[in-house]
Amino acid sequence: MPKAELKTKKNTASVKTFLQSVMDTQMREDCNTVAELMSSITKSNPKMWGATIVGFGEYHYKYESGREGDWFLCGFSPRKQALTLYLMGGLESQKDLLEKLGKFKIGKSCLYIKRLADVDMKVLKALIQNGVKNPMGKA
Repeated sequence: MPKAELKTKKNTASVKTFLQSVMDTQMREDCNTVAELMSSITKSNPKMWGATIVGFGEYHYKYESGREGDWFLCGFSPRKQALTLYLMGGLESQKDLLEKLGKFKIGKSCLYIKRLADVDMKVLKALIQNGVKNPMGKA
C-alpha cells in the first residue's frame, strides 16, 4: 500500500511577497515580528511551506509506523481568525509557560493568537525555543 504524501511541502514562493499580501495591517506587523523572532531562534531564513505557511529550519522525522519526512522546526500562518503558530514537540509539556503567556487558544502543536499585543513576548520566545530544541517532543 503506497504511503500518503504530505500536501504541505517546502517551495520556492516568496515569503516577502506572501507577507506583503496580508491585508490586515496589524496581522501583517505581527507576522513580521514573529518572522524575525523565529529566524533569530532557528538561525535560518524563512521558507514557504504550501501556499500559506512560513516555516523556519527543518528536521527529519520518522514515526514508529514507518512514516517519515521533513518538516519545519517552527512556523506560522496568518489565518482569518488568528495568527497560527506551529510549534513542534507539542505544547502539553509546557503548561507552566502557557499559564504566563496571556490570551491564546491551543491545539496539539498550534498556538492561536489574535494579536501579539495579547501575549508576553518573552514567554512566546521560550515556547518557540523549547519546540525548536525538541521537535519530536521526546523527553
